Amino acid sequence: MTDSVTATPSAALPSTPRRPWWPPALAGVLALGLGLAVAEVVAGALGRAETPVVAVGEEFIDLTPPWLKDFAIETFGTHDKTALLVGMGVVLTVLGGLIGLLTARRKGAGMLAATVLLVIAGFAVNNRPDTTMADLIPTVAAGIVALPTLSWLVGKATAPPPTGDAETARGPSRRTFLTAAGITAGLAVVGTGLGQLLGARRAGVETSRDDLATSLDLPRATPPDGADLTVSGAEPWRTPNQDFYRIDTALSEPLVRAEDWTLRVHGMVENEVELDYDQLVRMGLEDRWLTLNCVSNEVGGHLIGNALWTGVPIADVLALAQPSPDADAVRSRSQDGWTAGTPLDVLTDGRDALLAVGMNGQPLPLAHGFPVRMIVPGLYGYVSATKWVVELEVSRFDQFNAYWTTRGWAERGPVKVASRIDVPSSQANVDAGTVAVAGVAWAQHRGIDAVEVKVDDGDWNAARLAAVPSTDTWRQWVWGWDAEPGDHRLQVRATTADGEVQTSEQAPPVPDGASGWHTIDVTVNG
Repeated sequence: MTDSVTATPSAALPSTPRRPWWPPALAGVLALGLGLAVAEVVAGALGRAETPVVAVGEEFIDLTPPWLKDFAIETFGTHDKTALLVGMGVVLTVLGGLIGLLTARRKGAGMLAATVLLVIAGFAVNNRPDTTMADLIPTVAAGIVALPTLSWLVGKATAPPPTGDAETARGPSRRTFLTAAGITAGLAVVGTGLGQLLGARRAGVETSRDDLATSLDLPRATPPDGADLTVSGAEPWRTPNQDFYRIDTALSEPLVRAEDWTLRVHGMVENEVELDYDQLVRMGLEDRWLTLNCVSNEVGGHLIGNALWTGVPIADVLALAQPSPDADAVRSRSQDGWTAGTPLDVLTDGRDALLAVGMNGQPLPLAHGFPVRMIVPGLYGYVSATKWVVELEVSRFDQFNAYWTTRGWAERGPVKVASRIDVPSSQANVDAGTVAVAGVAWAQHRGIDAVEVKVDDGDWNAARLAAVPSTDTWRQWVWGWDAEPGDHRLQVRATTADGEVQTSEQAPPVPDGASGWHTIDVTVNG
């Protein structure tokens, strides 16, 4: 008889609960957020403009290849800065989470990764134009706070539960960690708000601008009679300041009080000149309606606006310096280091090129170049419309490079003749009968003499043109279409005062502006 052997099950070994990943990841995000909030507080208290986030964002803009910049402008338009900030927020959140996870696994490696991130931010701050060692203080303060907070929070996130504590038997003491995380998050929110309140430099600039609203002799921005056809749905002839497009490389507007602003005119000149704001204004202000548009504007796009600009003729300022006959260009520089190259002859040929201090009867908005910017009719903004301008260097095109010309754009940027259909909108459904087809056309410094509209493969039809005060603004137009039921295609073209007919040849914005006829499809209901 075979003896049976009964196996006695061994006592079950206690298993180590797997720690969740999210507490250390959250710890990393919160530590980074608190560090950035501290940087905002210190920057606000010291009146510095370059925080780590701003500096890294602006450095990213500078290093971004042209094709990606073009994609951002085409996709997001005037919201490109918002898109960048949202993208940076996502990237920083991911980096903070990864650093938190790394710190939980290998504390030394995680702390090193956080330090490297701070060093990168410091390099970005130091690499911005006109920064000093004082601009690094917010980044240093961020590190002093963020690194210990990272170590402390990750420690709370990975601490073993108290023995016998049923509530935390499956992992670390979540209650203790969440309390620490809540405190950190609250401090970050308070710090961010306090940083905004301590932004004395911005508050000082806003006060400076408000003071000028009463001291400058700025006109009412009332459009001339007959300039606005007031067609329902069409863009107004005068673009309100808040609706005026903004395309530039400044993630945070340079903050310069009018009383601190100076303009240096130097280079190939007989006399180097330096003007402060009061000296510039005393040279005499002129008011001019001028249309400004971006070279990145696609056919039918809205990166264009028309405003009443008040300023001093650039030619008068250059005359004080007496440019050399051998010079052919002026390299303008913004407070934030951005540069543009403008043909010297364009600035001195009698056109209304201005050092503008006012926009639509108000001192320049901060986002549009306060206290002084350039406006040059007939040229795209990338070669002429320098905001926050502080320097004019008379030179030659073969002796310097400007910001956008080093990135594949043309050296000179004369505006191309263009036209746009505002109403009806593309893919619109309209009722049969008389339909108002309306929009704008422009060819600054040459002027628009005719606009024509074509339906499907039919003949060109002359539109009625609005009045304009000069050749330097866009011109509204309208045509009454006897619309018949069905699907139709509308196209528009313009003719300049000197006889150039807008080309149908399609070209992208790069390298010297888009071309082609704006075309829309419309359905007419029976």
